[in-house]
Amino acid sequence: MNVRKYLVLAGVSVFAPVGDSLLSYGMKQVGNVSLHDLPDLLFAIANPWVGIGILLLLGFFASYMTALSWADLTYVLPASSLGYVLLAFIARFALHEKVSATRWLGIALVSGGVGFVTSGPELTRRPPQPQINRQPKAAEHS
Repeated sequence: MNVRKYLVLAGVSVFAPVGDSLLSYGMKQVGNVSLHDLPDLLFAIANPWVGIGILLLLGFFASYMTALSWADLTYVLPASSLGYVLLAFIARFALHEKVSATRWLGIALVSGGVGFVTSGPELTRRPPQPQINRQPKAAEHS
């Protein structure tokens, strides 16, 4: 795997937990919002932490789509789950949330499982599909 692919997977693994953390931080400042009150939602997006969180989550989505364009879902999704580890550290030390021993154990199990999954091939080899003729057909005259 080349450096670009590692960077894309790093983007998938970093953008989501950092974006989620900033979104959480900003929403704690904004308070309760409802889907029934559109001005409250727009006000929430105006919070800089929420806005940056949304931008990072868009970066995650772009990285995720890029990764899925060259690798199987069963390879990309477990690789993205490494973000759970980063998210737990951010939640514990930056957001000052309590992360129980059970959650740490679950995170360790997920991380171990990721090691097994990523040791396999990144893309399932399939037989070539027949090409669809994309040339426009000549119009028939009556």
